[in-house]
Amino acid sequence: MVVWLQLTVVALSLAVALLAAAYLVPDRRPDRWLVGLTWLLEAALVVQLVVGVVLLVTESPDIAVATYLGYLVGCLVLPPVAVWWARGEPSRSGTAVLVVLGVVVPFLVLRLQQVWEPGWYL
Repeated sequence: MVVWLQLTVVALSLAVALLAAAYLVPDRRPDRWLVGLTWLLEAALVVQLVVGVVLLVTESPDIAVATYLGYLVGCLVLPPVAVWWARGEPSRSGTAVLVVLGVVVPFLVLRLQQVWEPGWYL
């Protein structure tokens, strides 16, 4: 896996979580800035998916391919679902969904790294 790309995804994800938490306190609904940051995270996750598949094909490591691809695709699916949910929920719970998204994605990236390199731990 590409470390700088993973760090970018984690940084964007935590930025989404922090901005959404800042919206959550005064009970603000997600606006174009928060949704735009979430779509930027989605773009980084698309790049991660493409790079991950290319690395899988070119390096052909001895890993659980289905699990690896599941984490790549799972990361990619979460932001659109979270934005859809956040925009549809009129209460502050909708914004809280984006906080959860921002916290969950770094754990999925960490798990993705562990699947790619099984002996790797923090």
